[in-house]
Amino acid sequence: MAVEIERKFLVSGSEWRAAASEGQQIRQGYLGTGSVQVRVRCAGADAFLTIKGRREGISRTEFEYPIPAADAEAMLAALCPHPPVEKIRYEIQHDDHVWEVDVYQGRHAGLIVAEIELTRVDEAFTIPPWVGADVTGDRRYSNAVLAESEAPRD
Repeated sequence: MAVEIERKFLVSGSEWRAAASEGQQIRQGYLGTGSVQVRVRCAGADAFLTIKGRREGISRTEFEYPIPAADAEAMLAALCPHPPVEKIRYEIQHDDHVWEVDVYQGRHAGLIVAEIELTRVDEAFTIPPWVGADVTGDRRYSNAVLAESEAPRD
């Protein structure tokens, strides 16, 4: 079974940009956002259907399948009840981990979030100096909630 173990943080400042990869445009929407989430994502020329189970702490089951890009675009247009979440994703190597920094666009412009995927719940990692508040448990920063609302303004 596939398991996603992830921590999520706000990003402070712009120092991260110097180490960032070239960004990739992502558009994603949700077909279902209950205890099981079903997401359709277009990432560059690729597209995926992802099914995520209920979160238990910082982990949850996750299954992801490549799908034709035309099917993903059709699902975003016809099946998602809310407009897609739009962001540019950058990757940054920091010590032994890759951090994903998402710079949101559109109605979520101004929100920048960094995520780190771990292999174990208790895995140690170092936090880069540009990483701010831990929002892992704050549902307002989940992409499924963002799809239904504006970005939080703390």
